[in-house]
Amino acid sequence: MNRPPEIQGLAARRAALKLLDAVLRRGKTLDQAAGAATAGLVTSSDGALARAVASEVLRWLVDLDALIDSATRQRLADDAKARMVLRIMLAQWLRLETPPHAVIATGLPLLAGGPRRLAHGVFSTLVRQGATLPRAPTLPPAVAARWGERAAAVAAGLAEPPPLDLTLRDPAATEEWARRLDGESLAPGHVRLPRGTAVTDLPGFAEGAWWVQDLAASLPARLLGTGEGRRALDLCAAPGGKTLQLAAAGWQVTSLDVGGKRLERLRENLGRTGLRAEVIVADALKWRPEGGYDAIVLDAPCTATGTARRHPDVLHRIGPRQIAEMAELQSRLVERATGWLAPRGRLVYSVCSLEREEGEGQVPGIALAPDPIAPAEVPAGLPVTPEGWLRTDLGMLAVHGGLDGFFIARFVNSP
Repeated sequence: MNRPPEIQGLAARRAALKLLDAVLRRGKTLDQAAGAATAGLVTSSDGALARAVASEVLRWLVDLDALIDSATRQRLADDAKARMVLRIMLAQWLRLETPPHAVIATGLPLLAGGPRRLAHGVFSTLVRQGATLPRAPTLPPAVAARWGERAAAVAAGLAEPPPLDLTLRDPAATEEWARRLDGESLAPGHVRLPRGTAVTDLPGFAEGAWWVQDLAASLPARLLGTGEGRRALDLCAAPGGKTLQLAAAGWQVTSLDVGGKRLERLRENLGRTGLRAEVIVADALKWRPEGGYDAIVLDAPCTATGTARRHPDVLHRIGPRQIAEMAELQSRLVERATGWLAPRGRLVYSVCSLEREEGEGQVPGIALAPDPIAPAEVPAGLPVTPEGWLRTDLGMLAVHGGLDGFFIARFVNSP
């Protein structure tokens, strides 16, 4: 007996359910979970849809749960499959603008052998009531408490996925590329395009005129200026955007990272752009360089909570334990990096984290003289702190589409 054909779109929703289970129950990142969750999907668009659905659930989880609880007499357990499926259904309707009938057709089959009638009743009730989400997501209470006075601005910036940022190989051609790509430039060497743009189809991709890099992620390397053949070390370099920036700015670059596979994208981009760098696969806690460097960029491994716009899983799987572990690793890396600077060499320390322990809290342990960042060195609208540090968050440059959350500080090895 032949099985009836599967409902169109059901496989993508099933993959989204697997993604959410991996993140919320097992603490995996979306990237880590994607391979197994999307295995067997026929098209790349199905994989993209699964990721989009899961991301919107994670972005709006607190508010989706509030809607579900408002329509149930007895509260569903946090890990109940019915709650998870309702989250998926509501995220599609309220965020991805999927018609309710299509939501029901692809959602209820996920509860085979389960409380389909309950899920159908809750969803239909909320549709009849015209349920809505707030303008900005409600952060999980523990996250809001950690981020304190910045929480509201971060939440506002979290409401939408990020646009596409490109870093240009030749900053002098910024105006030309902004025109050719029909984009917006917020700094020399930068062009911003709407999200969803097909990168490989854009002018300039094949000839290596640019690479994808969030505006905030491009700031640390910008703070070192031109290299004029001097030696620079990009420490913990993968996926390599800062290496490309330094090489394009005339530095003789050594790019080091512990992850061989994560450096594959860097090698591909070096070949595409025609830029040069020495790429080394090694553990920075064990590796020893030959001679000192005139500049070091330490974009340290971190909890990456500043990337919550594109990785909303960080809102639900990062807590005090992970923050403490990363802060300890960062301290060890800083201690090693400071010993590799030549006299008058400069260190730029950065993390894509919103946690003070990983940013401001690291500064007292850096045995170098401060080299304060000047306001003129950063894009307009980004405030430099009185200490000369740069702290960005998701709510800054909101009218232009925002940017990732980073902490950046610069130091000099005084003789």
